[in-house]
Amino acid sequence: MRAILIGAGIGGLASALALARRGVSVTVLEKSPVLGEAGAGLQLGPNATRVLFELGLREAVVEKGFAPDAAEIRGASDQRLYLRNDLGAAAQSRWGAPYLQLHRADLQRLLLDAVLAAGCELRLGAEVVRIDQDAAGVRVGLSDGGQYEADLAIGADGVRSRVREALFGPDAPRFTGQVAWRGLVETDRLPPGLVPPVAAVWAGAGRHFVHYYVRGGRAVNFIGVVERDWRLESWTEPGDPAELQADFAGWPEVVRTLCAGVAAPFRWALFDRAPLPAWTRGRVSLLGDAAHPMLPFLAQGAAMAIEDAAVLAHRLGDTADVAAALLAYERDRLPRTRRVQAASRFNARLFHLPGAVGRAAFMAARLADGLSPGGTAARFDWLYGYKTP
Repeated sequence: MRAILIGAGIGGLASALALARRGVSVTVLEKSPVLGEAGAGLQLGPNATRVLFELGLREAVVEKGFAPDAAEIRGASDQRLYLRNDLGAAAQSRWGAPYLQLHRADLQRLLLDAVLAAGCELRLGAEVVRIDQDAAGVRVGLSDGGQYEADLAIGADGVRSRVREALFGPDAPRFTGQVAWRGLVETDRLPPGLVPPVAAVWAGAGRHFVHYYVRGGRAVNFIGVVERDWRLESWTEPGDPAELQADFAGWPEVVRTLCAGVAAPFRWALFDRAPLPAWTRGRVSLLGDAAHPMLPFLAQGAAMAIEDAAVLAHRLGDTADVAAALLAYERDRLPRTRRVQAASRFNARLFHLPGAVGRAAFMAARLADGLSPGGTAARFDWLYGYKTP
């Protein structure tokens, strides 16, 4: 079986590796001429690290990652602890795999090395402009006139997917009214002990701030989300450091220090897209953000793409009927990814509730967790305990 993966992001490379492990001949086509460091930190729950370990990447992922002690949500105004979910050894014990934080470029690099070692072909600077298919296979045309043929093609080309548009027409993304800042600060430039070893969320009226360690603790990644009418959806748009600092002036010391510690922050507008009713047409399907774009408020965008990869390889490895396998993959994944999308949207509202309203909402959740036999961790069993076939 021959497969074309369009896009060399986390989802595309994970899929290429999973398919190659099943004996599929894989070609990866990437529009960019280089694989750079677009994006920064990634949080990978046990549902994702489990898949990466099964693909043979345990040692490399653990080496590049950072395992936080817990995930915490605090109030920005009073620094009060709202919710805490123990991770570290507790995550390994409960869900059978660790919760890890990595730099996106580090994960992309180790996936790329594994993909090339598995014999996959990678072509950079390959802009796909046409996809045709018939009963015999698919043909993918490039902007330079080149053409590739295979038994199937998978669009893993991100939130503004050209493959999705070719299959289902242009979408109409909805601006959420939120803009995200992001930055990376080297740990040795920070006061010792300032940043705790947790995945931290600071919630406030109309904005929130997230920070966590990556690169084995050598750097801190942060994302700050504010409500503003600015609509450029780009991971690489430079932002004004003074504007970032003004957005979080008066916030806790750790937030203000991180904002002041980055010389070149980036920002992007957050757009939401309605879940697609289908991902597949014949021998062509979608994966990752191309199929189910995620808002970043549950830290599951990369994890869902990694899960997709495992399920796709499982379905294609069990049959020679490509079209049937792709439809089975779609049926497996649609309900779960829709639930994760909905949970991410819910958090987008929850993190920005004003003062007393926000505190009451979090305290109600904390009370409910206290009455549950499994505590806060039980609320995440559906997410982190998921196991791909």
